Amino acid sequence: MGSIVNLPSTGFVRLPQIIGDRKRGIPGVLPIGRTTFLNGVKTGKYPKPVKLGPRTTAWRVEDIRALIETTGQ
Repeated sequence: MGSIVNLPSTGFVRLPQIIGDRKRGIPGVLPIGRTTFLNGVKTGKYPKPVKLGPRTTAWRVEDIRALIETTGQ
């Protein structure tokens, strides 16, 4: 698992930056899988994404930091 330090201070992050991607060597900040995270988004457990373009979805860094702080990750 990565740490909150791996997140930028402001802006947006894509899914691999949140949950990690072993193939590309990107450490995640949450120790959960893709399906679990996306199901949590659907149920409201995790923050909703923002569409930045037709094929680009991202999450606000502030929302992910708040999630990490409330879950104690």
